[in-house]
Amino acid sequence: MTTTEICNKKSTTKYISRRNVVPIIHVRGTHYDIGFDIGRTFAKMIQDFVDIYQPLNKIYLPLFATEEGKKVYNETLDAVKKQFPQYLREIEGTADGANVPFYKLFLMHLDDILPNVTEMQGNALPVGCTSIMCNQLGHEILGHNEDAVSETLNHWYLVSAHVIETGYREEKFTSLSYAGFLPGYTMGYNHHGLVYSINTLSAAVLRSGKTPRYFLTRALLGVENFVQAQQTLRNEDYGAAEGFSVNMTFLAQEGDRMFHNAEVGPVKADTNRSELNILTVSPDENTFHCNKYLRLKVEEVKGKIIQSSIRRMETISKHPPVECRQDVINVLSDQTGEDYRVYQDFGKDDEIKTIATGIFDCIKRTWSIYTDIPQINEPILVIPMQLRDFTTPQSKK
Repeated sequence: MTTTEICNKKSTTKYISRRNVVPIIHVRGTHYDIGFDIGRTFAKMIQDFVDIYQPLNKIYLPLFATEEGKKVYNETLDAVKKQFPQYLREIEGTADGANVPFYKLFLMHLDDILPNVTEMQGNALPVGCTSIMCNQLGHEILGHNEDAVSETLNHWYLVSAHVIETGYREEKFTSLSYAGFLPGYTMGYNHHGLVYSINTLSAAVLRSGKTPRYFLTRALLGVENFVQAQQTLRNEDYGAAEGFSVNMTFLAQEGDRMFHNAEVGPVKADTNRSELNILTVSPDENTFHCNKYLRLKVEEVKGKIIQSSIRRMETISKHPPVECRQDVINVLSDQTGEDYRVYQDFGKDDEIKTIATGIFDCIKRTWSIYTDIPQINEPILVIPMQLRDFTTPQSKK
């Protein structure tokens, strides 16, 4: 049976309907402390998710039991240790706090790398997200549907963290996080004014011994400006193991509002930096991004993630160009289409569900979070995006 067939088998897990709740933890400390308190606070949720997460139990763990799977695991773990030991300590803290094995959480962070490198079957998961950037006069909006495998519904929380550890840069951010995962690979903002969302991109060939996307997006939460963001994504000396795109802006930037979409491709053979292509969205412009490369020349997998992206892009293109927040909400709420929808929640048997919608208002500096279709529901939470005081010196790094 192929990886795709295994993953597409129906889950026997008891179905839990969509809950209108946003768990959030406010935490300060070292990287390990942050992870431990997240794990301790959400232990039951993390344990449950580890138990029901089909990619881990049906794909990653069986491959990890093979010699080739352990080789990929160890090569990639070594690459992360050399670059981001502090983020590994966060995962270790989460594992200790939640009383789950570290190796299971790290396997989850390896994502598609393990099945791709060992079996060359590409991306078995039809995971996707939709992001829209509206850069119009008086309406500077980043909107995002967070789509994930159905097990993730009700298994996520917000992390509002202030990381202070000698030898590492200070970090202060708020990010949506899947249970047991590092913050970063979804949507959020930091106190330097970075506002961002992530779209998964599925290259046909992934790399062992390089940097998993979860660690690059976790590192984004510490950047101070667009130059640092580009450096983080290029990841000199290693390069990304997988593909993804980042939609971002910086609230404290000088001059006109600029949004950017950065498409990141896996490092090519015999090179040591990510492939990177950046589109800038200037005033009076808009763009959107799903889960397909639009500019970077990267061979992609075949299958549902590409089909879904094409259908969603076709649906979005039928709408008039967005001019305001409500237009963005209307597009992100679209449920037309027989199979792949912009807002995905058509039944309990859906493989993919939209688990949350975020609307970042860059003028009001608010982040509104919806747990159900935003066109017909009020946000369950509106977060004021607090930036550091740029008139005073920052804490010593």
